[in-house]
Parts: sequence; C-alpha cells; structure tokens
Amino acid sequence: MNLKKAYLIVFLVLLIDQISKIYVKTHFILHEEVEVLSWFKILFIENEGMAWGAEIPGAYGKISLTLFRILAVFGIGYWLWDSVRKNGSKLLVIAISLILAGAFGNIIDSVFYGRIFNESSFEVATMFTKEPYGNWFYGKVVDMFYFPIIKDFPMPEWVPLLGGKNFTFFNAIFNVADVAISTGVGILIVFNKRAFGK
Repeated sequence: MNLKKAYLIVFLVLLIDQISKIYVKTHFILHEEVEVLSWFKILFIENEGMAWGAEIPGAYGKISLTLFRILAVFGIGYWLWDSVRKNGSKLLVIAISLILAGAFGNIIDSVFYGRIFNESSFEVATMFTKEPYGNWFYGKVVDMFYFPIIKDFPMPEWVPLLGGKNFTFFNAIFNVADVAISTGVGILIVFNKRAFGK
C-alpha cells in the first residue's frame, strides 16, 4: 500500500471523527442522552483525554498529556512512513493509519476545543465563541458512543470484587478516534504474523 492510500485512511477517519464530535458538541448539552436502541445510546460526555476519563493530577497534568500525545503522533507518523518505505504489509499500514488517525483526532480536541467552544454544562456549545471554556492545549475530548448491552445486572455475592453490585457491560463511552485506535491495535494483535510477516 502506498502513502497516498494510507493518508486517505487517516483523512477519512479524522473527518468522520471531527464531524461527529462537532455535531454532538453543538447539538447536545453535557450528559444529554439519546437512545438509538435499548443497548446503544448517544451520550455526550467530555474528559481530559485519558482512557476511562482518568486524569494526570497536578497543575501540569493536562499539558503534559497533550504534549506527550503530540510527540506520540509524530512517532506514529514516522512509523507509518517507514513501514510504507520498507514495503510493509497492507495490514500493518492500515493498522498504523487507524492508530495515527485516532491519536490525531483526540489531539485536535485537546489542543483546540478549549479555545473554539464555550462550556457545554448548561447550554449547547457554540463554535468559535467569544467566551471559550479553556485555553490552547487544555481542551476536553468529546465522547458519545455508549453500548450498555447488559445494564444493572445484579452480580451474585460470591463473585470476587463485583459480588452484590450492579454490573453493566459495556460501560465505556468512546468516540470514532477511540474506535480507530482500538481497531488498529486489535489488527496488530490478532493478525500479528501477517502484519509483521515481511
């Protein structure tokens, strides 16, 4: 696969990711939910950019995370370029392209959204507002896909750690960029020999 096709994958994933995030951000109030199916909902949340909404503590936690991600994107970009140059397998190039697109998509939120959107807590956000909710590099990542396939299932008391509690599967809320990263990593794990065969 050549670099143009790889960049096309990156561009298309990035476009879908940003369109979906901007739509949700400009049409939903924070924590607003729309049920598509009983096991699939659009639920608007924002997080600092780590998996499951985790945060790096301290005054410089968020900026450190954002700068690390920018460096990681340059590294992944080089990996993509080098893999194409070395005639890496099609699976490898597709996987790296998906990971790059996903990482870049979430970086856009972290770098720009704090300056181009206002707060979403009590009203629908406006794009290119005069009253932004944050600064450059301090934006929050928009997530919206929620698949509570099994919701509030009471776990038997004998189950370790979860016994006696209500259990929800799948309780993560994510976006297109997260799907792209997970798919790319999944390809590398499941099809490891085919991806790295050359």
